[in-house]
Amino acid sequence: MPEQRRRADALRNSDRIVRAAITALHESGTAVPLEEIARRAGVGIATVYRRFGDRDGVILACFETYFAEEIEPVLQAARVAADPRQGLADALTAVVDTLSGHRALLSAAKEAGAFTIGIAERFMGPLGDVLTAARERGLVRDDLLVRDLAAIVVMALATTVHHGADSVRHGTDADDGADRRRYLALLLDGTRPSAVPLPRPSAVGLFARESTDHCPAKGATRHHHR
Repeated sequence: MPEQRRRADALRNSDRIVRAAITALHESGTAVPLEEIARRAGVGIATVYRRFGDRDGVILACFETYFAEEIEPVLQAARVAADPRQGLADALTAVVDTLSGHRALLSAAKEAGAFTIGIAERFMGPLGDVLTAARERGLVRDDLLVRDLAAIVVMALATTVHHGADSVRHGTDADDGADRRRYLALLLDGTRPSAVPLPRPSAVGLFARESTDHCPAKGATRHHHR
């Protein structure tokens, strides 16, 4: 029983740290120190390091928690859409919108290697069946891939992350979303059926290289908060 209580306490501490970090990033920007996150969570800084290893470990746990709770339900909803093309468009729009609402978390995740095109491709996996259905019904171009959907998300988000870097660092939000909506619409329009084939993707894969180049050094921390 004492061991079970210790494990339960550790899990509660980890959850408090993750949620405190998400809130702190949203309110204070990417420069928020770990000491402030620990204070908000009601734990000592040593507990933060013990549970997550370093700042990147905290950010990775934050991003995975946020994705599981906010993004995965959106992707699953696309699987039951009557029109698979509209389901894809709605899912990608919702993903971009919700991530852009947490620009500091997204920026910190990119810095920590927790959000790359390769990782986005893995997260877009649930849309694979929807994409297949859309291709079979001739609603999207027949050479469209799941990793193309991931790239659309990352490219659309680039207009958010690079718009007003100071506001991201300081937790303010001056972005009205106009650029994001415009360029996402352009990207989605490029998924329509076309007689002109896309150039072949790299055999090695940009996403595989990017994931390797930016992979968090302490990947073993990723499940510490579970």
